[in-house]
Amino acid sequence: MSSVLTIMGYGFREAVRRKVFAVVLVLTAAFLVLFWLAVRYVFSRLSSIHPGDINVDPRTFAGAFLLGLAMFATLFLGVVLAVFLTLGVVSGDAERGLLQPLVVRPVGRTTVLLSRFLGAALVCIVYVLAVYGIALAIIDVSGSWLPPTPLAPGLELAGGVVIAIALSTLGSVFLSSIANGIAIFMLFGAGLTAGLLGSIGHALSSPTIEHASRDVAWALPFEALYQDGLRIISSGANGVTGFLLQLGPFGGAFVHGWGVRIWSVGYLCAALALAVVLFKRRDL
Repeated sequence: MSSVLTIMGYGFREAVRRKVFAVVLVLTAAFLVLFWLAVRYVFSRLSSIHPGDINVDPRTFAGAFLLGLAMFATLFLGVVLAVFLTLGVVSGDAERGLLQPLVVRPVGRTTVLLSRFLGAALVCIVYVLAVYGIALAIIDVSGSWLPPTPLAPGLELAGGVVIAIALSTLGSVFLSSIANGIAIFMLFGAGLTAGLLGSIGHALSSPTIEHASRDVAWALPFEALYQDGLRIISSGANGVTGFLLQLGPFGGAFVHGWGVRIWSVGYLCAALALAVVLFKRRDL
């Protein structure tokens, strides 16, 4: 256990030395300030909106849409932090000669790899939940609106970022640091694009596009968990309000439920197991 904590601390100190946290904190502060201004403006204008004959709840629609936007930004910033923390876990440290002294017994390669994963996961979970909680508080204070289950979407966002960490850890075993970072960001972009296409397919009643979107979400479960979180925040909306939110992109969801959550856990374990196997076979 002491070895695990030591290696986790080593990863944290490396991130501080490379100013990873400074970059992410600046980006986070900028997002939260802009989000606060946007939320205040939107809810201050709700009283001037008159839906007329269309049965739309402006407060629910605005709250769910804004929280969906915050979830998107939180997921993006969480993945940025995850990539910065793990893109060179194996290849980067091996190139600098820092890894070789750590993998000798009694520590071993498996302990080193999983300790770096756990350290990055712990930091990112705390970060994601903190940013999500602040965004939720901004909406609650400014607009007196909360989703039916406030905590669950944040937990699913954190789970999605942990999956991104596992993929980045896996990629670091056989890719250079730069190539690994590019690959994870491209996978992240592919997942979000597929989710957007799913919204378009739903609006156009195109089963082909919807099925393709679902397949990508299952192949990249961080997108599936993100979509499930979107479903939760809009689950209290009915009628026209619910229909409009389902059109997306920050309220609709087409992959959700316990099946996705269980699959995500299995996917995470498989990615880590593959990373351990490949790392053991790698020549340092």
